Amino acid sequence: MKRQPVFEVWKNAAGEWQWHLKAGNGEIQAAGEGYKRRSGAIKGAETCRRNAAFANVVVLEPTP
Repeated sequence: MKRQPVFEVWKNAAGEWQWHLKAGNGEIQAAGEGYKRRSGAIKGAETCRRNAAFANVVVLEPTP
């Protein structure tokens, strides 16, 4: 049975709240910065979830 992707929110060793998106295979697909409050990390994860559906993939070519 395949697992669903999940946003995980936790408090890191520095005392900041962080989030990351873990794919069904367990790999980290995206991660947010450290937040002072848990609510900030949750809001960051929710914003990523909403915006990802509309995001385009843009390949940036190196400049010579």
